[in-house]
Amino acid sequence: MNKRNTTIQDIAKAAGVSTATVSRALSNPELLSHTKLLAVKEAIKHTGYRVNRNARNLRKQKAAAVLVLVPNLGNPFFSKILSGINKGFSGTDYSVLIADSESFDDKTQRIQNAFQDGQIDGLISLDGAFSENEVAEISYHLIDKPVVFACEWVENTDFSSIRSDNDSGARLAVQHLYNLGHRKITHISGPDSNILTKVRQAGFLSECKKLKLELTNENIIRGDFSIQAGYAAASQILSFSEKPTAITCASDEIAIGVISQLRKAGISVPNDISVVGFDDIEISNTYIPTLTTVRQDRFELGLSASQAMVKSLNNVKPQLSIYNKVIDVELVVRESTAPPLSTK
Repeated sequence: MNKRNTTIQDIAKAAGVSTATVSRALSNPELLSHTKLLAVKEAIKHTGYRVNRNARNLRKQKAAAVLVLVPNLGNPFFSKILSGINKGFSGTDYSVLIADSESFDDKTQRIQNAFQDGQIDGLISLDGAFSENEVAEISYHLIDKPVVFACEWVENTDFSSIRSDNDSGARLAVQHLYNLGHRKITHISGPDSNILTKVRQAGFLSECKKLKLELTNENIIRGDFSIQAGYAAASQILSFSEKPTAITCASDEIAIGVISQLRKAGISVPNDISVVGFDDIEISNTYIPTLTTVRQDRFELGLSASQAMVKSLNNVKPQLSIYNKVIDVELVVRESTAPPLSTK
């Protein structure tokens, strides 16, 4: 049989079923018995039939594409999340379109246009930096469209959210350092407007209060999630009359910047100051010293987000836990932390 010219009629004949059954297998396979669906799949495999997805999507009036909004494509943190998203859409009819939201002059307008122009069917946003007015605009214009936030999220909205347990991660870092004997701990935060900054900083402060650690203005240093922020924060710490014995960082990149700048100043990590990161990006296990950090399951973040989106797109009502899922984190202890000198 000429595979290029294979038709649905050929599939029906090979499977011993009607053309309607073949059509149903291609569009609504859940309506068929396992035996009939298997027969059609075997016939398709045997004949080499290729589904014309563009034509099918046109009939169904859908784009068969999902937009994934990333706040900074140059940040290595997002690579595993995107890998998980891609895995979640494998075997479906949906394509994944990735856009760097940093390049958008008007995020909400670009998102609205993409939906209204029929370019996408759903949005997965790894970017939670939306103002109250922007959220209101998205909610109004996309009231019947699936939107899932992954990693970052927007508070006090009805959008689906897949996130890590950031509060627990910040607490684990403080507990680890406390158990090593540290009592003067500084936290370097992310950007003020970021929800992750808020939650991780709150977790740090709450755990310090729980452990009755002294808190001063020097316990929190403002930054962002970059290596450069780590350089700047370390320079600030070096000016303190009484330096901390340990530092927790809102990201691994901050931690790497801190360690590098401390090393330039002749400060040893972990002998003089211990450092803990957050995220467990790939370089954390190869940097010198290897980095103690809070590991997020970034692949699971992406996979869960795409699975929630697929269920929404297929009109399958998901369980509430899928829409508001918090994924456990774990502390990975490596070489950048040790007991303070006073206890060695």
